[in-house]
Amino acid sequence: MVTSLTQALGAFVAGLRPQAVPEEARAVARTGFIDCIGVMLAGASEPAVGILREVIGDGGGAEASLLLGADRAAAANAAWINGTAAHVLDYDDVAQRGHPSTVLVPAVLAEGEALGADGAQMLAAYVAGYEVWAELVRHDADYHHEKGWHPTGVFGAIGAAAACASLHGLDADRATTAIALGASQAGGVIANFGSMAKPFHAGRAAHAGVVAARLARAGMTASADAVEHPRGFLRAISPRGRLDDLAPGAGFGRDWRIVTDRLSIKKYPICYFAHRAADAMVDLVQAERPDPGAVARIEVHIGRPQAAVLRNDLPQTALEAKFSAQFAMAAGLASGWIGLRELTDSYVQRPDIQDLMRRVTVLPSDDLDPALPGYARADSVGVVMRDGRRFDSAPVHRPRGHATAPLREDELRAKFTDCLASAGAEAEAAQLYEVLRHLEALPSARALAALRSQARVRPGPA
Repeated sequence: MVTSLTQALGAFVAGLRPQAVPEEARAVARTGFIDCIGVMLAGASEPAVGILREVIGDGGGAEASLLLGADRAAAANAAWINGTAAHVLDYDDVAQRGHPSTVLVPAVLAEGEALGADGAQMLAAYVAGYEVWAELVRHDADYHHEKGWHPTGVFGAIGAAAACASLHGLDADRATTAIALGASQAGGVIANFGSMAKPFHAGRAAHAGVVAARLARAGMTASADAVEHPRGFLRAISPRGRLDDLAPGAGFGRDWRIVTDRLSIKKYPICYFAHRAADAMVDLVQAERPDPGAVARIEVHIGRPQAAVLRNDLPQTALEAKFSAQFAMAAGLASGWIGLRELTDSYVQRPDIQDLMRRVTVLPSDDLDPALPGYARADSVGVVMRDGRRFDSAPVHRPRGHATAPLREDELRAKFTDCLASAGAEAEAAQLYEVLRHLEALPSARALAALRSQARVRPGPA
């Protein structure tokens, strides 16, 4: 009998069958796989990925591929490395206060390969993880970044545990245990944003999910109320302790949050908190063509919580620049776009970019959007020229690629192709994209890995 939220989550995961997942949910999950695998391969050569590969190695096994290439590792370590690669560029999708796919996809790919799961099972596992993640978020209206928690690492560990429990076909009791074990591995702090530790959070959460499901399958025990207990997960991470009664939501298991909330796909490889302002600047540049060398001042209006996360006023590295409103404004003004080519140390350190960043004033607002936690009601940009002229953007309420303004398929395909091109694998993009578009037809996760086993993706330092 289900008596707790933790048990309700476990019962849902145990009862979910691939054939019960509606097509609308599978479509969102397929988008998550496409976007995540693209940015994962683009991030393969980043130093953080190479360091992790050097330190944890193959983990004593060869169950799953690393970066869909020829190298292999134990499934948990493959999830860790691949999840780090997927998040390292900060180009991965957004939903449920974090980055679901950067955790769920690497966990499902690695454990799915180890188990020989087919595409339909992988999509169902992703949906299971997303729904559990969404239900956890629903119980606390406050904004977890305020307390210092990185939701991707915190909620992701439990979401990945649910996804892997689904792949294993665990019964309700053991799926509950897997979720509780995921809760004990949750972590990640905002103070590490702008460093290699931030993508490490995502990879570690994927690793935690694989380990949690395997431990539960092997008979390890955990508390059946670990999520809602007075000293449990939700109260421990709550910013202000203003939680509901912690019973399962009335529609949980019937109403698909993945269908209503969907995914927001990033147009720029920077923190999502900067995307609305980036859209405002890109639009302003296209309309007005201001001369960057004649700019006296740039004003950017964003929410105070956004400004707190975008903490780096004068970044010197690409990692730091991802969390800088000043950089987003400078790059948007100077280049008319913010892409992978702008997110390099050499670009960030250019004298003109450094000079423009010093001209940016952040004007934080406390008038926040109740439907978009942590954001102002709208972001906007003003550019003041030395001759006194002023150009103001229109207010931006939702960034392009947001779930309410989704990318067209040709835009998603273009992003995927660009990511593979940056990894030296553009020739493989079309075939891989089509396989992922029809993922439910894939006979085995191992077939997906085999598709790229000879890929010429530039390796990270090892």
